[in-house]
Amino acid sequence: MSKKHLFLIYSLILIGIAMAGYAIFKTPDSPSVISPIASEGVLKSMPRPSRDSIKLFRLPDELSFSGEKVPLEIPDVRERLEREIYVNAYWQSNMILLMKRSSKFLPEIESLLKENEVPDDFKYLAMAESGLMNVASPAGARGFWQFMPATAKEYDLEVSQDVDERYHLEKATVAASKYLKKAHRKFGEWTSVAASYNLGQTGFAKRQSEQLQENYYDLYLNDETSRYMFRILAFKVIFENPDEFGFYLGESDYYTNPELRTVKVDSDIKNLADWAKRNGSNYKELKLYNPWLRDKNLNVKRGNSYEIVLPK
Repeated sequence: MSKKHLFLIYSLILIGIAMAGYAIFKTPDSPSVISPIASEGVLKSMPRPSRDSIKLFRLPDELSFSGEKVPLEIPDVRERLEREIYVNAYWQSNMILLMKRSSKFLPEIESLLKENEVPDDFKYLAMAESGLMNVASPAGARGFWQFMPATAKEYDLEVSQDVDERYHLEKATVAASKYLKKAHRKFGEWTSVAASYNLGQTGFAKRQSEQLQENYYDLYLNDETSRYMFRILAFKVIFENPDEFGFYLGESDYYTNPELRTVKVDSDIKNLADWAKRNGSNYKELKLYNPWLRDKNLNVKRGNSYEIVLPK
C-alpha cells in the first residue's frame, strides 16, 4: 500500500474520532453542557415565584420607645426603621435563635429593669448589644450589656483574673440600670439615653452641642449610632408582632434553663472541676450557669463570698 493511501486512511480515522467526540460533547445528557433545547425545558419546569415569595412588611402606624414617640412621619426616620426591620426579619436564622434564647434570660432582665425603675424597652438594647449572649468585643467590652472594664468597676462589678461579673446576668443588669438612670438624669429622654449607650455620654452630648439639637432623631450621627436606635426599635417591633414577620414559635420551641440550686462559697476553691464533681455536677455545667467564673480556680477574699448556681 502506498504512502498516499495510508495518509488518506489515517486522515479518515482522525476525522471519525473527532466527529464522535463532538457528538458526545454535544449530547444533552452530558452533565457539563446543556443544549439550548434541554435548557429551555429545565427553565419551563421550574416553579415561578408567587407574589408571597418576598413579603413586604407594613410598618406600624405608631411606635414609641420607653413612652417616647418615634416620629415616623419624618421620611428618613421611617426609612431607617424599615431598613433595620428588613435586615433582621430576613436574617431568619439569627432571629429564630434570638427568640428561642430569649426565654432563658428576658424574664430575669425584665424583672430587674422594673425593680430598678428602668423602662422595659431597654431589654431590646441588651439584644442589640449582645444578642443575649456573653460576647466579647475587640475593644474589650464583655457580657450582655457590653461593659468596658473601667465602667464595670465604676458600677461595682468585679473584674479580675478569676471573676468577671460583666458575665453575671443579675449583677450586670443592675449595674446597667444604674448607668442608664444616671444618663437619664443627664439627658432627660430615654431615647437619648439609649443612643448615648452606643456613642458614649460625652460623645452624644458633644453632638447635641455642635448641632444645636437635643432630640436623637434630629441629629446627624455616625453610621453605627445612626442605625443603633433603629436596631433596638426593630427588635421591639418584631418581638411584639412575631406572626406579622413569619415567626411562629410555640411554647415548646423556646429554650429553657434547668431548675437551679445555689451554693454559697466563702473560701478559696483550688480546682473548680473537682469542686463541681463533689457538689453533684460537672465543670461544663459550672461554666454554663456561672460564666462569670473565668479561671479554673476561685480566690475568695476574707469576708467576701460568692453564690454559685448548679442544676438540681
